[in-house]
Amino acid sequence: MMLHIPNVLTAQQVQECRQLLAQASWQDGNATSGFQSAMTKNNLQLAQDSTTAINIGALIVQALHNNPLFVAAALPDTIFPPLFNCYQVGQGFGIHVDNAIRIDRQTGQKVRTDLSATLFFSEPDEYDGGELVVEDSYGAHSVKLPAGDMILYPSSSLHQVMPITRGQRVCSFFWLQSLIREDAQRSLLFDLDTSIQEVNQALGVGHATSVQLTGVYHNLLRRWAR
Repeated sequence: MMLHIPNVLTAQQVQECRQLLAQASWQDGNATSGFQSAMTKNNLQLAQDSTTAINIGALIVQALHNNPLFVAAALPDTIFPPLFNCYQVGQGFGIHVDNAIRIDRQTGQKVRTDLSATLFFSEPDEYDGGELVVEDSYGAHSVKLPAGDMILYPSSSLHQVMPITRGQRVCSFFWLQSLIREDAQRSLLFDLDTSIQEVNQALGVGHATSVQLTGVYHNLLRRWAR
């Protein structure tokens, strides 16, 4: 399942983050690349242990925990500390798949990458190119979102960032381990959760149908959670 999550950060938060990112020191993006990625990756990145990365990352994680759409879709267990990249003219990231396991360099914690996320800080009209292209069984999907919005997609997907031809693209990217490993099961739970919310709106919270569907949801979650 691929999902656009709007307004993860407010306009004010985006502006404050952009100011900090504009003043940050960027390094070669291959500092965090695996073997495959290093052959196709050309961008800039913030050091994971930089004050800017840590502070903005904490803001993002807090915003995500307070975002009902994200929680319903991702059912997060562990969120890898957000990283930050910058693509300038001529830079891009060729087709690749994310590593199955990421290790937090600060804590040593290993995170299984069930889902990948990209949160945009640059507005779409500030750069040309730079689309995130994600491939699945239905084809290739091109993504270029407003600042503050995020795309969430399975980490098993082949994806790439198209070369920048004007301006620059600044984003946060990270992975998370979900309570539900299988994407198909997460999708079913998300659809069921959405249906329960619609029933609550139509019939009222506490209606027998809502109670029954909620029971089904939690029994499936109990069965599938790892």
